[in-house]
Amino acid sequence: MVDAVVVRATGGPEMLEFTQVDVPAPGPGALLVDVAAAGVNYLDTYHRRGLYPKDLPFTPGNEGAGVVRAVGPDVTDFSVGDRVAWADVAGSYAQQAVVPVDKAFAVPAGIDDEVAAAAMLQGLTAHYLVTSTYPVKPGDTVLVHAAAGGVGLLLVQAAKSRGGKVIGTVSTAEKEELARSAGADEVIRYTETDFAAEIDRITGGVGVAAVYDGVGKDTFDRSMDCLATRGMLVLFGQASGPVQPVDPQRLNTGGSLFLTRPMLAHHLATTEEYRWRCDELFSAISAGRIDIRIGARYPLADARKAHEDLEGRRTTGKLLLIP
Repeated sequence: MVDAVVVRATGGPEMLEFTQVDVPAPGPGALLVDVAAAGVNYLDTYHRRGLYPKDLPFTPGNEGAGVVRAVGPDVTDFSVGDRVAWADVAGSYAQQAVVPVDKAFAVPAGIDDEVAAAAMLQGLTAHYLVTSTYPVKPGDTVLVHAAAGGVGLLLVQAAKSRGGKVIGTVSTAEKEELARSAGADEVIRYTETDFAAEIDRITGGVGVAAVYDGVGKDTFDRSMDCLATRGMLVLFGQASGPVQPVDPQRLNTGGSLFLTRPMLAHHLATTEEYRWRCDELFSAISAGRIDIRIGARYPLADARKAHEDLEGRRTTGKLLLIP
């Protein structure tokens, strides 16, 4: 038996049960990995709440890093003892996880397991958002909501590395300092001022080329007001709740705007695309162009506390569970 977190019914953080489960076995094309660290993400809270339905019971968690304990039949790309990281793999809130070979990435030397686990889902999200959804170009001005959060800090760095000017929104002075340290050119405390009015002032009424919005309900309407003509609202999350239906005519009257609701899995469509994004992400980390900030570490048994802190917006950077 191994320690794991299990959700037997959807609901609040109290639904996260720390228990023991049978040792999983790797099938063909899969690895059994001793989990060194598992990442905590808003996606996990959506699954726990039933917003994105899953069959019950289930073990949450979609990313992590660790050491290969066993390999399934016909596996030749990895061996026992290899260090690997993964994303878009269910069941990572556990001492051991089964990881498909096509989702495993060999962790480069010089990057420790915690950084690797912290980088995967949020780092790959930031990568696809600035390279594929709205590819940031030199001179673009973009708005990043929750700029001191896990994805936000990486988005700021990724957009800056592509020559963009980044405006971030945060809630506190501490978070403003973090966003600026990541490279944000301007930071707006949305708790003290109307961020759309500030965008209008900062851009001289032009607006921004893109808004990267992982907050959702609380920011969506005013985010659309921030866009320049033919700007793009990238709604990649809904931390504050789902957005209500939108009249497409609003995109017309706003200036021929674009609205998209992307997700990571659609940008890891092939093994080649997955490995390409991982290669670029870890090369940037190794070169010091991307800094992974781990905001807090929790024992696996404290997964409930991690979810409470995340949903209570009491966190910055990346949260990890340590089995």
